[in-house]
Amino acid sequence: MPTVPLPELDRFAGRLAPARYDAYAKQALARAYEEFVARRRPALAAAAVSTEGTEYPTFYALIEDAKANLAELELRLEPAPPAGPEWEFLLPFVRIAFHADGSANLFPPGAVAPVRAIARVSLREHYVVRTQDEEHRAASGGGRRALPANIATLGEGLAACRVRGLVPFGVAILLYLPDRRVRYELDLVHTTLLPDPRARRLSATRRVNRPTRLSWGVDQMVGRGDLSILQSRCLEVLVESNGLSAVELSHVFGGVRELTDSALQGLVARRLVTFDRRTLVYRPRLAAYLPTRDTAAADPYVAGPDPALHSSVQELIAAADARATCPLCGAPLPSGPRGILCDDCAAKVGAA
Repeated sequence: MPTVPLPELDRFAGRLAPARYDAYAKQALARAYEEFVARRRPALAAAAVSTEGTEYPTFYALIEDAKANLAELELRLEPAPPAGPEWEFLLPFVRIAFHADGSANLFPPGAVAPVRAIARVSLREHYVVRTQDEEHRAASGGGRRALPANIATLGEGLAACRVRGLVPFGVAILLYLPDRRVRYELDLVHTTLLPDPRARRLSATRRVNRPTRLSWGVDQMVGRGDLSILQSRCLEVLVESNGLSAVELSHVFGGVRELTDSALQGLVARRLVTFDRRTLVYRPRLAAYLPTRDTAAADPYVAGPDPALHSSVQELIAAADARATCPLCGAPLPSGPRGILCDDCAAKVGAA
């Protein structure tokens, strides 16, 4: 698949938000593009995207086509690499069919029946077209342009780019399976699927499969956009482990240890991870993503709550759990890390 050069992205942004794409925005897009390309990792496979039988050369062409049905999409690898070390921490596939109801069918190599999953997208790396005045107002805390929900269906995420004037560089496809969540990273500039950053850099035995409901909570936290890219990536890897050091995470992401350590200390300050000064190991605080009463069973490093303690934090967590709903039908979910779907929708997805 072709690489999208900066002049083509320049024209794309101009057509996407002509009223706001001035000389300042053009320079800002160039800087964001160069920063993204500088972080490029070797690809796992070339990707192709199509809808209703129409194939598009790039995702940008798909977004620009106002007649394209973004609710029914198919992502295909050309060619799909065979199962091997490159697929570590991922589930190999040939193609993924995304449906309007937010579900997806993943077709593994050689499989007769697809794997059913709930699919969401996170707009990880992007540039929002802003004028210089809008940028200054946003920097001072006012006049911020509302971004789309960062954890949405693939069609909703791509459609929001049109409405918000958002130029995506990379996205994460999140597939929620009954027993785990799998994250696929797409480089839209080079139209490729990227390997998991842990592949060949961290032993697969270090991975801990978390309940899908916990993974959903982590993705919602990352989707707020308050964390830096490195912090988000470190948090996602830490949650799927029993603890890692800054040296190990620096090896995973190929950066300087001091930068990784700074990002991790920021997560500690937010009380999203803990730091053991004796072993120099960072561990995920699963209490930040699970209801309080489930913490002791899910996180061996965090003590269970004191029944006599009624802090505002615990009350907020309990209230958030009470508002937990099924992403398909909106029905209230029972407490506990059981999954992100209600029983009825889980049965329908499993039977489809």
